[in-house]
Amino acid sequence: MRTRLAILSLFFLSLQSCTGQEKELIWEEDFDGNSLNMDYWSYEYGDGCPDICGWGNNERQLYRSENIEIKDGMAIITAEKDGDSYFSSRINTKDKFEFQYGTIETRAKVPGGQGIWPAIWMLGDNIAEVGWPASGEIDIMEYVGRMKDTLHTTLHTPATHGDHASTKVTKIDNVEDDFHVYKVEWSKDEIVYFIDGKKVYTFSPEIKDDEHYPFRHKFYFLLNMAIGGNFGGPEVDDSIFPAKFYIDYIKVYQ
Repeated sequence: MRTRLAILSLFFLSLQSCTGQEKELIWEEDFDGNSLNMDYWSYEYGDGCPDICGWGNNERQLYRSENIEIKDGMAIITAEKDGDSYFSSRINTKDKFEFQYGTIETRAKVPGGQGIWPAIWMLGDNIAEVGWPASGEIDIMEYVGRMKDTLHTTLHTPATHGDHASTKVTKIDNVEDDFHVYKVEWSKDEIVYFIDGKKVYTFSPEIKDDEHYPFRHKFYFLLNMAIGGNFGGPEVDDSIFPAKFYIDYIKVYQ
């Protein structure tokens, strides 16, 4: 009986490996220590000018390094108002960690309030050569405070971008009260989104050319919290500041 159970166990382990469920962890950011790992990340600064003033969305914030801290095993981005100016942080892994295809998993807790816009997302490594949206954009998670308890999982392509992007809005009651796990399975033919283990969206256009599926090259991560803007909303409730966005970890499997 024990021999038969052992054989069955080996069979199921082999089957799991063959079906691709067993994947190798190729990159992990746990935000250990007390400072940002600069082998992985770079800061972005200012208001995007002169190239993309308002970061292309008429956003109000200035980005600076002091608005992100590494504490208790998390990256914490703080949005705040000082005088007449809004401040926040934005970091990326461009030229430091870029990859093509895999399963991405991240755990985060979003703040709320009118005008806040935290996001975990990815851009194509060829953006300097081809621009946006030709580079493609994979938004793992976006939360817009003016749309309470609704999470956005979105893809931007040359064929569908901006207000016409391919997106799914998922409602989660009291989303601001706790951490949630966001997962993306990205392959050469489709991108599948999960929130807390539940599949919420599959993107697999019939046409897979660069116009409709510019996701067959390397991408890099971005973490930020914007304030206001076209999507965040023109009105900002100043009483919400300081607002904190917590990112617990990011993992990539292939």
